[in-house]
Amino acid sequence: MTAELLHGEPVAAEIREEVTHRVRELAERGVVPTLGTVLMSDDPADERFMDLKHSACDDAGVATRDVRLEPSAPVERLHGALEDLCTNPEVHAVFVQVPLPEHVSMAAVRRRIGPEKDVDCFHPENLGRLVAGNPRFIPATPAAVRRLLAAYDVPVEGEDVTIVGRSDVIGKSLANLLLQDAPCGNATVTVCHSRTSDLGEKTRRADIVVTTCGVPELVDGSMLSSGVVVVDVSANRRPADADERDTSSARSSTRSDDDGTEVVGDVEYESARNVAGAITPVPGGVGPVTLSILLRNVVLAAERQVSDRIRR
Repeated sequence: MTAELLHGEPVAAEIREEVTHRVRELAERGVVPTLGTVLMSDDPADERFMDLKHSACDDAGVATRDVRLEPSAPVERLHGALEDLCTNPEVHAVFVQVPLPEHVSMAAVRRRIGPEKDVDCFHPENLGRLVAGNPRFIPATPAAVRRLLAAYDVPVEGEDVTIVGRSDVIGKSLANLLLQDAPCGNATVTVCHSRTSDLGEKTRRADIVVTTCGVPELVDGSMLSSGVVVVDVSANRRPADADERDTSSARSSTRSDDDGTEVVGDVEYESARNVAGAITPVPGGVGPVTLSILLRNVVLAAERQVSDRIRR
């Protein structure tokens, strides 16, 4: 069996086309949707992720305000940056790259992002609305997983889904979306994490496996059932040896970069693709769709804020 590849770019292109049209409509009203971003890390992977977001915004006509802080900076500087972005009427959306340094309270950061600008559902109010089935925004990555499954006609209703990873914004949010009585929902969902015993026993029972834990190649083919659909959310960077760099171009789910690192998912691709019925490549699967949905959320935030000002 050779797995079908669930490429994200065709799906992302459809979303970007919609976003571009809506950006033009806002421009006719004299509004440029603007995303404020905050990075408090010197990790090259985090910097690359943020650069990709800015590049995607630029291509779509979305403006950006970029704030980058040293990871050792006082937490007050981060709080101040968030206050500046959230109170600036020309900034419609705010995104904070995680993880944050250990001396920063994530809970305090969540509370400082205005809910109306919180396009990735950090604020407790927005997370609560998502769980209640009345979301202000749907976080970009869970929305991307759901959109990708729908685009490739992967049935979800009544299926067993195992999610490996329990972060608030991705793992828990996705579990709630797939549980809801809604399109691309009504699944039976199991959420696994670092304390799960016999992870393979849980993943082998699943019709769909979604990995989002950030552990390179944690799940291999022996942990999957025949014909399973595998959605690998993570893009992990690790050192690539010379042999890997020489052969990566022939592998559909590994990219080696000039800095001597390679990008791999949470799933060991070579063994998984011989078992799975369908699988996302890494990179090139969930990532492009996530970026396009983030842009759509920024535009949605701008549209709502413009409408609110008109009503006043």
